[in-house]
Amino acid sequence: MTLVILVADGARPDTLFGAIDAGELPALAGLRARGTALTLTSVFPSVTGSAYTPFLMGLHPGRAGLPGLRWYDRERRHTLWPAHARSYVGLGGMRADKDLTREHRTLFEHEPRAIGGFTYVGRGLSTRQRIGTGWAFGARMAWTHFRGDLDGWMRFDRWLGEEFVRRIVAQRPRVAFLAHPGIDKMSHRFGHGHPRVLEAMRTVDHTVRTLEAAFAREGRAGELEIWIVSDHGHAPVPQHEDLAGTIASWGHAVRAHPWVIGGDDVAVMVSGNAMAHLYLELGRRRRAVWPALRDRWQPFLERLLDLPAVDLALLPMGDARVRVHSRARGSADLFTAGDGTFSYRRDSGDPLGLGQDLLGLDETAAWERTRESEYPDAIVQACAIAAAPRAGDIILSAAPGWDFRSRYEPVLHTSGHGAMQRDHLLVPFISSRPMAGALRRTVDLFPTALTTLGLPVPRGLDGKSAR
Repeated sequence: MTLVILVADGARPDTLFGAIDAGELPALAGLRARGTALTLTSVFPSVTGSAYTPFLMGLHPGRAGLPGLRWYDRERRHTLWPAHARSYVGLGGMRADKDLTREHRTLFEHEPRAIGGFTYVGRGLSTRQRIGTGWAFGARMAWTHFRGDLDGWMRFDRWLGEEFVRRIVAQRPRVAFLAHPGIDKMSHRFGHGHPRVLEAMRTVDHTVRTLEAAFAREGRAGELEIWIVSDHGHAPVPQHEDLAGTIASWGHAVRAHPWVIGGDDVAVMVSGNAMAHLYLELGRRRRAVWPALRDRWQPFLERLLDLPAVDLALLPMGDARVRVHSRARGSADLFTAGDGTFSYRRDSGDPLGLGQDLLGLDETAAWERTRESEYPDAIVQACAIAAAPRAGDIILSAAPGWDFRSRYEPVLHTSGHGAMQRDHLLVPFISSRPMAGALRRTVDLFPTALTTLGLPVPRGLDGKSAR
């Protein structure tokens, strides 16, 4: 059999399912009618690249080694002097595979009969198994991105789907993965409900239709299983905070993309652009937890929380604990315990708006108790990113209607993602065959894929198989 995973990058559940209901996406409607359609929670940060690690490794981004679209390398071992900063925008995306943890294998390393297209996570794929690879291809994509060439992105998106089908027919892989970037590109510029977003969704529908027709011609229709999923949602961002510029105006020496040389106080690493890792005292080679930073940096934290753009500030506290602050809703502590349970204990308020303390929840209960909130799965997601060795000393999630980057974007962002908000974290999932078990998070897709392919599921993953 062949398992095909198509990432409709940036698709919201309501937008995608609404287009199917309206008869605009007949191939996807056929998949849904035969199989399963669900709304899942993605990961924090809810950004492209980092949010691919659930599909292809079964890990939260921090554990996988990709804590965001941009991050600062305290160890100074993985990035170049003198910047010591990583960005996966443009040519930097080619470094993602080297940054991944070696403690876990990718889907392509588990199943070598594979192909992959336009994926940040491709470790295990040879050049022959990749659609689009090498410096020349990366330079072309960087040129398209930094010029803000939306029509070029749409042409590229259509080519990706057609080349993907051609490769599957020619190479007959057991698993094939492709990310369609068009929905995300159009959503950033025009908003998730714009006709150009529907145009991009039709490209995904065209890929499915072409793929199914190719398998039917070869008499192999019964050998094909197709999954459609998104890595993050989208929400309007009419207001943009120049976070790096604001922090610099407070008298701090700042390091931020695209100008990452110099600045020894604070590294501002924005993703999505609705989240940011802030790294303090850049001369330190090891990450410090908040109690060791409080005396010097508490006034800085207070100023951050005063910004209208900041909704939540996560502070890693050590001992599997993270403190969550909101200026309007107070603070609370999140804990993980050795038995795998999670707790939320209110302190000066209820920043996640959950209405009560939640103690000793397993992963399923933590998801169930938060899924209808404004911050679905936030207890698990906050603990996961705070524990990541490459995460910031302060981790920010933007307020609704705001992001943290007002300069240097080649296309004006009227919509964005990355935060712990509901509209950013909820994603659609469609499979051409029914799922016997429960799917809740995108991290569940990787172990489910292994089970579907008849491969053993390794221990230590963040997700659980639904088959």
